[in-house]
Amino acid sequence: MEAKKTVLISGGAGYIGSHTAVELIGAGYDVVVIDNLSNSEEASVEGVRRITGRDIPFEIVDTCDMAALRSVFAKYDFDTVIHFAAFKAVGESVAEPLKYYANNLVSFMNIVEMMKEFGRPNVLFSSSATVYGDAETLPVTELTPRKPATSPYGNTKQMAEDILRDCCAAYAGLYGIALRYFNPVGAHPSALIGELPRGVPNNLVPFVTQTAAGVRECLSIFGDDYDTPDGTCLRDYIDIVDLACAHVAAVRRMTEGKMEGKFEIFNVGTGHPVSVLELVTTFEKVNGLKLNYRMAPRRAGDVPAVWADTSRANEVLGWKAECSLEDTLRSAWEWEKRVRGL
Repeated sequence: MEAKKTVLISGGAGYIGSHTAVELIGAGYDVVVIDNLSNSEEASVEGVRRITGRDIPFEIVDTCDMAALRSVFAKYDFDTVIHFAAFKAVGESVAEPLKYYANNLVSFMNIVEMMKEFGRPNVLFSSSATVYGDAETLPVTELTPRKPATSPYGNTKQMAEDILRDCCAAYAGLYGIALRYFNPVGAHPSALIGELPRGVPNNLVPFVTQTAAGVRECLSIFGDDYDTPDGTCLRDYIDIVDLACAHVAAVRRMTEGKMEGKFEIFNVGTGHPVSVLELVTTFEKVNGLKLNYRMAPRRAGDVPAVWADTSRANEVLGWKAECSLEDTLRSAWEWEKRVRGL
């Protein structure tokens, strides 16, 4: 009988990391979670334990701290790392680029260095659709040329992809997959874990749910004059559980030795564009609510439209987004209500 595989999840107390931990455990993997809790809560790990009924190991570790990271590699036996740990606010990255380059790149290089030192083979990197910038042709495929990043955050994703590609080429026994996410939304159906931003949310759906809960007075929709069907930006909103399942498929591909070459890239989205206004009105409809929202001027750095061609992930990974936008927005509201005690 094949031994269980163990996966180290850096940033595993975060939004995507916690949901991925749940799906990995459900698929028969063991997980070890590390996080420095700079933008996450230990309650997320407790939520994962409650959902799965497993007492998963969790250590407070900053992946920029090489000594602390080395102790984790020495303590636990795993063959795969999923690296989520990174700062992720686009606007903040523009204001504080050095903070983003230092944290996002050093933390990732430390992970790769430890993989090399300890002979661990598989790195799964949390990338982003921001690498495409304002693409000339839509939907974007993995072969769509990357445009110059519109923010230091986006640049760290491009650079980390390049670091992983080059290291996989250079070092025997190292394999990498980069998953380019589009717009993760929603929460676990149990409402035990979800997206809980600190301070003012940077993403649309938490701002929507907080406005519905009365935490925010008004939701601003930035730009209603884009060349899109209703004038608002088009995005590819993917349910967080679907996104987590894509990681399971990628881990399985790596651990079963099915990769074509040493470095692969996959888009992870639904393949269906949804406008900002459409998302807001769908949220209102499925939850029986009326949101206080207003149209506001365009926001610097926003591209008018981007969505994924997911055929490569569908065919090669055997993964496909399954959750409807309606169900996703119901789960987001159930999570918000639980957090706020509503």
